[in-house]
Amino acid sequence: MSTAHVLLGLLAGGPRHGYDLKRAHDERLPQAKPLAYGQVYATLGRLERDGLVEQSGQEQEGGPERTSYALTKLGRERLDTWLTEVEPPAPYVTSTLFNKVVVALLAADADRARQYLTAQRAVHMARMRELTRTRTGPGTTVGDVIAADYAIGHLDADLRWLQTTMARVAELQKEVTTP
Repeated sequence: MSTAHVLLGLLAGGPRHGYDLKRAHDERLPQAKPLAYGQVYATLGRLERDGLVEQSGQEQEGGPERTSYALTKLGRERLDTWLTEVEPPAPYVTSTLFNKVVVALLAADADRARQYLTAQRAVHMARMRELTRTRTGPGTTVGDVIAADYAIGHLDADLRWLQTTMARVAELQKEVTTP
C-alpha cells in the first residue's frame, strides 16, 4: 500500500490536517497497520514538495497550531491515475509460512513440518473466527466488514494450501532431500 496515495484519497473529500488524516486512515483501513503521526507529516511534506497537496489553512483549537492540506489538481490527477492501475498478482512466493515448511523439509524433518502445519492451521482458524465475529459486532462499519472479508479470503486460501501441503509432506520431503 502506498501511504501517499491513501492520504491523497483521504484529502479528496476536502482539506484536513495531519491528525484528521491519521484518524481517518486508522478508522477507514481498520486492518491496516496504524500510521504514525511522523509518517503522516513526512508523507505530507513529500506530497507538498511534489505539488500534489498544498497548505490550505491553519487551525488552533485549544492546542498546537495545525496546518490543513488540500489536494491540488496534480494531486487529483495522480490519485485518479493510481486508482485505474490494476495491481499485478505477486510474482514470487514470499511468505514466511511457505518458507518455514520448505526449510523444515530441507532439514529432513517431516514430523516438524507436519507439526508446524497443524499449529499454523489452528492459528489461522482462530483468526478467521475472530474476524467473523468482527464483521457482525456492534458498531461494525462497512470498512470493517470489507477489511475482514479480505483477510478471511487470504486466510481461507492459506488454509487450503496448508491442507494440500499436509497431504504432500511425504512426497515433498523425498523431493527436497534427494540429491
